[in-house]
Amino acid sequence: MSHQVVPIRVYATTFAILLVLTLTTFLLAQIDFGRMNTVIALVIAVTKALLVALFFMHIRYSPRLMKLVFAASLFWLFIMIAIMMSDYLTRAGLRYPGNP
Repeated sequence: MSHQVVPIRVYATTFAILLVLTLTTFLLAQIDFGRMNTVIALVIAVTKALLVALFFMHIRYSPRLMKLVFAASLFWLFIMIAIMMSDYLTRAGLRYPGNP
């Protein structure tokens, strides 16, 4: 098993990008974009999570099998979120006791 030697510059650049994205999230949260606030925050959060997984968890330098496992886990997460959202979105018309 060979290990990829990653220069410190890659980690420093990734860290700087994560800091900029965190600052961007904070600054954009101060502005009202209506329904797009959640979408913008989620796009930035997914980007940050992808950077952490690729560089700090070394997925970028891993063998194909590890990349496949990572992709499969993301696919499974997408399936679970889709099932949860389909359940949640179909409950809009239900009335609960005490809620007119």
